[in-house]
Parts: sequence; C-alpha cells; structure tokens
Amino acid sequence: MNAKDIEAGQRRWQQRYDAARKRDVEFTTLSGLDLAPVYGPPAGVDYPGFERIGWPGEFPYTRGLYHTGYRGRTWTIRQFSGFGNARQTNERYKKLLRAGGAGLSVAFDMPTLMGRDSDDPRSLGEVGHCGVAVDSGADMDILFSEIPLGSVTTSMTISGPAVPIFCMYLVAAERQGVDIHTLDGTLQTDIFKEYIAQKEWLFPPEPHLRLIGDLMEFCAREIPAYKPLSVSGYHIREAGSTAAQELAFTLADGFGYVELGLSRGLDLETFAPGLSFFFDSHVDFFEEIAKFRAARRIWARWMRDVYGATTERAQWLRFHTQTAGVSLTAQQPDNNVVRTAIEALAAVLGGTNSLHTNALDEVLALPSEKAAEIALRTQQVIMEETEVTNVTDPLGGSWYVEALTDRLEEEAERIFAKIKEMGGGDEVEHPVGAMTSGILRGIEDGWFMSQIADAAFAYQQKLEKGEKKIVGVNCHTETTEEPLEILRISHEIEREQRRALGERREQRDGNAVDAALRRMVEVARTEENMIPAMLDAARAEATLGEICDVLREEWGMYQEPPKF
Repeated sequence: MNAKDIEAGQRRWQQRYDAARKRDVEFTTLSGLDLAPVYGPPAGVDYPGFERIGWPGEFPYTRGLYHTGYRGRTWTIRQFSGFGNARQTNERYKKLLRAGGAGLSVAFDMPTLMGRDSDDPRSLGEVGHCGVAVDSGADMDILFSEIPLGSVTTSMTISGPAVPIFCMYLVAAERQGVDIHTLDGTLQTDIFKEYIAQKEWLFPPEPHLRLIGDLMEFCAREIPAYKPLSVSGYHIREAGSTAAQELAFTLADGFGYVELGLSRGLDLETFAPGLSFFFDSHVDFFEEIAKFRAARRIWARWMRDVYGATTERAQWLRFHTQTAGVSLTAQQPDNNVVRTAIEALAAVLGGTNSLHTNALDEVLALPSEKAAEIALRTQQVIMEETEVTNVTDPLGGSWYVEALTDRLEEEAERIFAKIKEMGGGDEVEHPVGAMTSGILRGIEDGWFMSQIADAAFAYQQKLEKGEKKIVGVNCHTETTEEPLEILRISHEIEREQRRALGERREQRDGNAVDAALRRMVEVARTEENMIPAMLDAARAEATLGEICDVLREEWGMYQEPPKF
C-alpha cells in the first residue's frame, strides 16, 4: 500500500476515533509519557501489504473490531464457575460480581452436559463435581436468585442439551419478571466441536442441527440481543490440536453455522452478529496473539467474499477467551499463576472481547475460593496496572507478529480447502453448504479426531524427548511447595439434589408435564420450530433428562465411528 492511501486511512480512522466514546482515564505511561491511541507506519513511507493489517475498527479487522480498542471499553471479565448445587454456585456468583466480575459464565456438571437427571443411575458419583447440577427450571431459579437477569449477561457453556437448558434459563427470567425479549447473553450450542473433540453429544448430527437452526430462528425473531451460538475452539485445543488446527476447525464450524442459517432463509446481516467464538489462549505468547488476529481477518474476508455480508457487524468475529487448562500442571501448581497471567496477557494483546482466567488448582479440582480470587485478580492487574489498554493493537506492525499471523492464516486456508474437498468441493450442490457437508463427512470418517490425535501424539513425543520443556514436570523439578488444600464436593450434595428432584416431581402437575412432552415430540415430527414447545415443557417443570430422553427415543443416539 502506498503512503498516500495509508495516510488517507489514518485520517479516516482518526475521524471515527474522535467521534467515539472513550473511558475517562489518563492514557499515559506509568512515567507520564503521552501515548497516541494507535501507531502505524511513518508518514510518507510505502508499506507493501498494509491493507492486510489496516487500522483498528476497519476491514479486515486484524487490529480489532473497534476504533478505540480498549480505550473505549475494556474486555468483560467473565469467570467460569459452577460446582455442587445451584445454591452453592449462586453464592459464588454473587461473590464474583461483588469482587468486580462483569458477567457470569456457567459451568455445568457432567450429568447436565449429557442431558441426564441427577437421579439417573448413570449420574452416580458425578453430580456437582465438575460444575453445577441443573435438573429443571427450579434449579435455574435458585442459580440466579438475587442476580437480575435483565442486567447481567450470562454465558452458558453447554452444547448437547443447550436448547432445553436455554429454555429453563428463559423460564427463570420470566419468574424474575424480566422481559425475555430484552435478554443478552451467550449460549454455546456448538455441536460440531462435540463430535470433533469434546464428545458430549446426545443425538446424530442432523437432529442437533435442526435444534440449532430452530434456536437461531427463535433468537433472531424473539431475542435479538442474545447470541445463540458460541463456536468453540477451546475444547478442540484442549483435546490436543495445534494452534492452526484450532483456528481452522473453529472457523470452519462457524462457516457451517452460517450455511445453516442461510439454509433456513435467515437474513445474514441479522443472524451473523449473533454468532460469537470461544478460543483457548495457550502459553506460546506470540503464536496466540497471531492466532486471534488471523481469526478476525479470515472471518471478515470469508463473510464478505464468500457469504456476501456487507455490514460491519456481520463481518465481525467477536470472541471470548479462556486460558489453557491443559497448560496447568499438578506438579508445582503455583507456577500455574504465571502461566495463566502470560496466557491472559496474550488474549488481551490479541484483542479478546471477554476473558476467563483459570485457577492455579484447577488441574486438581474445582477452584477453591482463594484460587478463584487470584485468577480474578490476575485479570484486574492486567487491566488496571500494566497500561496495555492505552494503545489499540500495540503489536500491530511487528515483523514477527505479522509474519506469524500470515502463516497461521495460510495454514487455516489449507485446512479449509481439505474440508471442502471432503464435502465434494464447490462444484457439487449441497442441501446446506459445501463447508457443512465437508464437516459432516470429516466427523463421519473420523478425520478431525485423527488430525487432533496425531498433533497430540507429536507434542507428547517432544515432551518425552525433552525437546519441549514444562517447568516442574520435565525440568526444574526441585521444589519447596507444600501440598494444596483443594475444594472437595461432598457426596451429600448428590443426595440432597436427588431428594429435591424427587420432591419437585411429586409437587408438579404430572399431567401437564406429560402433555408438554407429547406436544414436543409431535412438533419434532414436523418442520415447526421446536423452541416454543420445549419452553412450555420447561415451564411445566419437565426435567432435563425427561426432555432429552423423549428426543433420544424419537431421534436415536449417536455412535462415534471407530478409528484406529
């Protein structure tokens, strides 16, 4: 790009920056040096390829979605939390909010993630142990007691039974007297990554996609601010993928959901802004920053050039970040504070919109209150003390960062081409879309699973050979640390949850529940949107297991193909 065009772009950026709201703080260094809001090439200098970097808030959004960066608004501190029963988790949420958290992120226990009730025999020993147990709308009432859902954004990390859980969330909001049409929050709902990495599915892919399509339609029509899909690369990375695989598989899944929305006749400019993303921030500092920058650029270009999005909001990739769980070590766990701080800083310098920081003891158990507070304070130190929020994309133009961003983009494009080839390519007519067809074929053939397994195996070999170092594990293993006291979930929680569930079943109108479940199955056999019928079942206090079981009976269960 020549100097004249660069200078014109900077003037255009400056006009929009000047018109935008900024935080009422002093944007200087700690020593008092004044800082420009953004930095770019020197005046009068040509910069070949600068159009791929650009200015913040402008296509292709490599440098961020907003002209002001964090000068306008910092990222949302959204700590992921959930344990035991709804009452215990509600108390933790209120403490997090009082301590400065700006949003909630719900972690569910394994039975809930699998669409099972707490008294299901397959739930034995798991209730409340990796998150909060939610069996019905009544649990949602308790979970958000004294937390106004009309003014607090809530993210719920669940995919297989995401839609019935969402309906229970709406019921809790209704019972608070909140107009559900005004709710704002995020539901994960990303079933592709379950087949690819996390393995928490309920049905074959097609019924899941039907439910997701229904949810997208419902939210676009009824709850426009709510984000019904958070496409998750986090679990793909945690399963052992490389950064390039996380980037490519996640964005490919996102393109699949775009094709799903288009196949439903939804307006791209309306539903695309309701898609958000969820990435891992690993310990390779610069690679993670480059990954986030490449993700925004790839998404914007594909949305514009492939799918035809014309508005800024439809081209934006907004994302939440969580620091890497797999980087935490049981050996010398205090080191995890350092790892988490580095990973959080990478997410911030990469332009994350919200952030969760893992606790130092999370590799051993659910976080203790002390560990959770340290994790929260890690974000607050970055936000309030480091001054990294003073300049928009401070690493933009770094030779290393820009080269690494380009390299990750190239790797992602190579993977996209492979996925589309598995689906038959662009020349073949697909009922949904070429990317979606390729994703489904890759799931069916076990391709994604094998790619991640190969990457994980290669990394493990490097660890065992000492080519990769982990402090406290395969180097610098001497320590004076004392054993940690960890949070332990009493088995009484499970017994209490089962008792409460039994009492609710006795107290509710069983005939109303049965009628609502029958109606839901009737709708499942048509092309009618299933959300209203499922919402009625949640209002009647049908349990999560009951809702999911009648749909399992109707649609069948998915069996993963063997892969050796």
